[in-house]
Amino acid sequence: MLMLKVECSLWFSLFSCSCAQGDLVTHTAWLNRSSILYAGEDKWSVDPRVSLVTLNQDEFTIKIEDVDLTDEGQYICAVQTSSRPRTTSVHIIVQVPPKIVNLSKDLVVNEGSNVTLMCLANGKPEPAIGWRMLSPSDDSLSSDSEVLEIPFISRYRAGVYECTAANDIAVDTQTVELTVNYPPSVSDGRDVGVTLGQRGVLQCEADAVPEADFEWYRDDRRIFNGFDGIEIEDAGAFSKLTFFNVSEADYGNYTCVATNKLGSANTSIILYEIIEPTSSTLLQAETASVLEMTSSDLEQTTFENNDLLEGPGAVQDGNSGTSTVFTPTCLLLVVLLQLLLKF
Repeated sequence: MLMLKVECSLWFSLFSCSCAQGDLVTHTAWLNRSSILYAGEDKWSVDPRVSLVTLNQDEFTIKIEDVDLTDEGQYICAVQTSSRPRTTSVHIIVQVPPKIVNLSKDLVVNEGSNVTLMCLANGKPEPAIGWRMLSPSDDSLSSDSEVLEIPFISRYRAGVYECTAANDIAVDTQTVELTVNYPPSVSDGRDVGVTLGQRGVLQCEADAVPEADFEWYRDDRRIFNGFDGIEIEDAGAFSKLTFFNVSEADYGNYTCVATNKLGSANTSIILYEIIEPTSSTLLQAETASVLEMTSSDLEQTTFENNDLLEGPGAVQDGNSGTSTVFTPTCLLLVVLLQLLLKF
């Protein structure tokens, strides 16, 4: 009795089917649905991807290269024996790795807008599609469907979003970059103290998308780069106003204004004078300090002498009956003389 057995294999894009035969077989053929692919050694198919691998008394094998979905279906191995024809079949299911075919483009939106990201993919089995925020990573912002909805988007939701399509065969990923525009916010300015004739720098920092343009003002008058020896340097989120030789007229209140297409913000910075101590001011300060210390010492000495004179054995004036105290005023004069010699 003749037993037909069909074995098929898929190696990447190469599909092959073998039909075991026997000595009683006189004619053989491979069919795909109603079309004859091979009848013995004769190729009936016009598809160049179909070819004969083996044909002998034990095996009849064909192969199909670059398999696609059109190759899915029933394949029949038919043999003719001396008594009657016999057939056996196999159903081929073609699996296709997922491929993302429609994805939202990179987006630029204003803060507060509603955002919808779309991702469509093909594959067999049908792929599962999901969204997540890739950079900066945020597990709380994700979706297990083709659509990711972000209502009233904030600046903190800007970044790179990843769509993933996966089935039993493979995984496909693509990304979308989402930019969120928002008006400037300016950090509080720090007042700067500078000595007359020295270099002074006022700094201003603004957070904004797109990046802010900077303007500097003194009262209501705008300051331009190079004006009165002043240099203005902008670098991204920072702006610097530099005085190379501060004069009396430079001291005052300055305003930094940051502007983009969504709005503006400003901060005020005061440039104030730092007075360096001179020889005379140092002498006055040290003299005052010494006088204060000496006065305190004299009071303490007087208090102690009074205690001694009022105690047993104290010497009193015969007429007034009061104690006599000698204050070391010469010590004070010596200290002051030494301070004067320093200068």
